[in-house]
Amino acid sequence: MNAVHQYQKVNTQTSVVDADPHRLIQLLLDGALERMAMAKSRITAKDYEGKNNLLNKSIEIVGGLRGFLNHDKGGELSKNLEALYDYIERRLFEANVRNDVTMIDECGRLLREVKQGWDGIRAEAIEKRLI
Repeated sequence: MNAVHQYQKVNTQTSVVDADPHRLIQLLLDGALERMAMAKSRITAKDYEGKNNLLNKSIEIVGGLRGFLNHDKGGELSKNLEALYDYIERRLFEANVRNDVTMIDECGRLLREVKQGWDGIRAEAIEKRLI
């Protein structure tokens, strides 16, 4: 099992190093969603320390996504995303305190919508050879 974990860690590090900025955002979204799903299972297992660590990491990742926003180029869209990310961070914090799976699900749905849009942009950008 340790060898599998080490392989995943190296594979993830390689993906991040080789990623263009668009792909990096995709990886962050995937990472946040993955940790939220794992946190839900930790709540079910009554592993509250594990849940806490996973949700705190999810909050950090969403904060990182906020850091990528460019308000000069993004205009209204970046302002809306900032407000959404702020909301998600606050809801994840509350979910952590309350051990509330439904709040985590809500945040997951919101991030999946962002990811779906982001993934669609990538396909268009590749087609037009913008990245």
